[in-house]
Amino acid sequence: MQEASISVYDHRPFFEKALRYGLHHGLIDDAKLAAIRTDAPKGMVQIARYFGTEFLRPELEKSRERIVNLISLHLEQDSEGDLHQAAALLRDNSLLSRSKAGSEMLKALLSMPDNSHFGMVDTAGFRDELIPVLARWTLKTLPEYQRELALRSEVQTRLEAAFWVAQKLGVARRELQAADTDTDAVIRTALLAHAAGMSLMPTWAQFETAVNQLRKQVQAGKKLLLGLPKGTPAEFRPVLQAALQNMVEQDLPKILDTSVKPRKLFIQSLNFLGRYYWLDDDGVEDISALDRAISDQWLKLTQRHTDDSSLITLFLCIATGTTRKTTLTETAAASLVRKIRKGSYNPQLASDFIREYAPHEHHNDYQTLWTAFVAETERDLKDERDTRLHEAMTALRLHCNLVKAAPKVTKVTKAAKAAKA
Repeated sequence: MQEASISVYDHRPFFEKALRYGLHHGLIDDAKLAAIRTDAPKGMVQIARYFGTEFLRPELEKSRERIVNLISLHLEQDSEGDLHQAAALLRDNSLLSRSKAGSEMLKALLSMPDNSHFGMVDTAGFRDELIPVLARWTLKTLPEYQRELALRSEVQTRLEAAFWVAQKLGVARRELQAADTDTDAVIRTALLAHAAGMSLMPTWAQFETAVNQLRKQVQAGKKLLLGLPKGTPAEFRPVLQAALQNMVEQDLPKILDTSVKPRKLFIQSLNFLGRYYWLDDDGVEDISALDRAISDQWLKLTQRHTDDSSLITLFLCIATGTTRKTTLTETAAASLVRKIRKGSYNPQLASDFIREYAPHEHHNDYQTLWTAFVAETERDLKDERDTRLHEAMTALRLHCNLVKAAPKVTKVTKAAKAAKA
């Protein structure tokens, strides 16, 4: 008869497990243990004061639970449950810093969106109003934290995917944040607009026209262009693909049904109400109009390229006052270097361009990208000793989008052909 195996459940906090492991395996010595014993009461008082008062015994008892749980959350999450790594974290860092790390984990979690409706998205980050919510989370388990993190991460990805497809259609982030709609509605509309060959987010009249256009294509036996927009980032593809699949299976048969007018389907049908998004026919507010104009200018100049090489090439052209391009031939790049050495190089022009036209959410990233390029290449680009432009062109090939010029095709005149014959 086979004996039944018995598994022992270890209910100790992960902090205690890691501490005991560290002591048993020599990772934590007596001096470190003494420092932990000194820091623990300080941390308890700080936590009690933050969430209420340090002068009541029940509050101090609660803060003891909180500091142990905060440290446990951080250690187990960061080490992925590996006691050796967790003990090393305790050894190499102060106890209070591990408690703070746990607290920052929870603050970051609570600052993430938990609703995909733009009207419900809070972009203010962690603030004092969330302290009571944080107090509850300081006593939750790691699985609870991980489940909530997964849910909020999924919402965050959907929001960013909606921002991305909206930007492709010329709608700025600020305009979308003020819209009374959901991420899925924006994504569905963007996919439908893509199928209709539209380049801007439609008004209702334009949306209705696009639907009628798609219906005519199907009636004429033409295949619909259903797919994801070109250049869709990898992290957004699962979200957009799922939305596309849902739209094809549930919405498209009704959308293509010519017996139901678009207005009745999208505006008067409860099943479709709010599933799609369009701009007001009366126009948007002045600031939204400005955002759209800025976005259109950015999309036009970048030609919708988002890779670093194309952007740096564009910024470099702006900084040198040359024709704005995202790709340069090597000949044009060499000419640009000579122009720089004659003094026609003002990196601030590119920084101003980024500040004025780049999507707001990417300002810092693009400024950092440009500043790093300038600092790294300025010496090579301006070095007059590099008469053959070897170092300068090497730098540009590394950072910019350079292509070899196509060979010239010599035209042969009729007279030349006759002479040759």
